[in-house]
Amino acid sequence: MARDLREHEAFCAIAQGAAVIGEWWSLLIVREVTRGRHRFDDLHAELGISRRVLAERLKHLLDHDVLERRPYQQRPTRYEYHLTGAGRALAPVLIGLQDWADRFVLGDGTLTAEAAPGSAGSERLHALAGTSVPPLFLPSTAGGEQDVVAGDAPVTVIFTYPATGSPAPPPADRSPIPGAAGCTLENRLFRDTAAAFAEAGVALRGVSTQRPDEQRAFAEAEDLPFPLLSDADLTLCAALRLPTFRAGHYLRLKRAVIIAGADRMIHHVLHPVTDLPAAVEEALRLGAGLARERQAGAGTRIRR
Repeated sequence: MARDLREHEAFCAIAQGAAVIGEWWSLLIVREVTRGRHRFDDLHAELGISRRVLAERLKHLLDHDVLERRPYQQRPTRYEYHLTGAGRALAPVLIGLQDWADRFVLGDGTLTAEAAPGSAGSERLHALAGTSVPPLFLPSTAGGEQDVVAGDAPVTVIFTYPATGSPAPPPADRSPIPGAAGCTLENRLFRDTAAAFAEAGVALRGVSTQRPDEQRAFAEAEDLPFPLLSDADLTLCAALRLPTFRAGHYLRLKRAVIIAGADRMIHHVLHPVTDLPAAVEEALRLGAGLARERQAGAGTRIRR
């Protein structure tokens, strides 16, 4: 339960925030609700937490207006747990913690989501604008292999991300961390806006260096409406010289967004990606604008 704050901490926002969501299970519950797990039994099964502790943590988060209950069944009445506005506002906190752990706990201290403006890696990525994505087919969660650029859409948004969870079991000298399965928020923001991308004529592709089976399990659990592509062999990474960092013994892709037309020409690059929600909104704006241009151009050619 939340600790009592000392008098001189009463106006410290860090101390006050930690008293609400600083406890281990509270953070992981918020993470799972963010991932779309809303029912008690689903949270219990995913986290491996005792039912008593889960009930206590849920009550704590309800009392502090991080979660709210919504009935989904009558006779008897059963409830789901959903994020309030305060709960949704914790997404940057979770992403920031994820970045910090990717860099300093799992990784070698290399920046994962950021790059200094003007750095060689950032300049190299932005120089891709005006060049083409080579015709590459990667293992896909949709089955078989898929082209990195969708052939049935005027625009494709390709977003690269570090991982969807632990790429391998923990070392023999380290016990598994409770609740660590599927720890990521990378794809949820694109999932929740996938309908808007589709309506705008923009296809989505998520690319990481994880194995296809790891991606497939994650995509099924998250019910992703777009494919994830595995660049485990670093084919796309080498072709576009994408920025990477090393986490343990694994090379992972840093976050970036590449927007290409159906002709494979790259029109926009977003990097560094330090604000995921803003990057998703910008990708939708740029992708939709490019799709409109392409569709208008196609209409002009037909009239001629």
